[in-house]
Amino acid sequence: MTRRFRASGVAIDLDGTLLDTVADLAAAVNAMLADLGRPALTEATVRSYVGKGARILVHRALSGSLDGRVDDESAARGLASFERHYTRENGRSATIFPNVVEGLAAMRAKGLRLACVTNKPQAFADALLERTGLAGHFEFVIGGDVLPRGKPDPMQLHHVCERLGLPPSRMVAIGDSLNDAQAARAAGIPVLIVPYGYNEGLPVGTIDADGIVADLLEAAQRIDAAV
Repeated sequence: MTRRFRASGVAIDLDGTLLDTVADLAAAVNAMLADLGRPALTEATVRSYVGKGARILVHRALSGSLDGRVDDESAARGLASFERHYTRENGRSATIFPNVVEGLAAMRAKGLRLACVTNKPQAFADALLERTGLAGHFEFVIGGDVLPRGKPDPMQLHHVCERLGLPPSRMVAIGDSLNDAQAARAAGIPVLIVPYGYNEGLPVGTIDADGIVADLLEAAQRIDAAV
């Protein structure tokens, strides 16, 4: 039997869940690499590097490895270059995944309170949601540079619960990656995973989650509003 959830609030990831942003990220990464005299990466490689925020993306791009790290000076130069280029690219080629708008509207029609929780820096997240017309669906957005730790740490989700005045048991998290699932598990929040996003190259079937949903509309159909 398909599991259903009772909740009052939903915490939703951004990149890979709401929006396909890889083209923007790849453009900024490759502009950064050009600045530093490095060869460009394929979009598929950049896709596999997405998920733990801009700083880790820069380390991965400069080291050529998911687990690679570069020295502090190189990382600082790379991050400054990436952020400069991404300010230009952010939202330029991003596309909304199918049934995202419909799913968000369905959740709001049920009276569910929505927060966007992302490892993307706050300024970039705010600008991207505004440019794509999704900002109005959320009570607030919390970016990856607001608190000391981002996903997979549960700190952001604890913050969401506090701001909404809801216990974890009355929340549902929705994401596309192991990062999202681990954060939700640590926060004590049930988590649904969409299969189309960025999971650092790993199949979503390997994620410990409470369900895999085709899209946000199916997620909305599986969440009943708690009264």
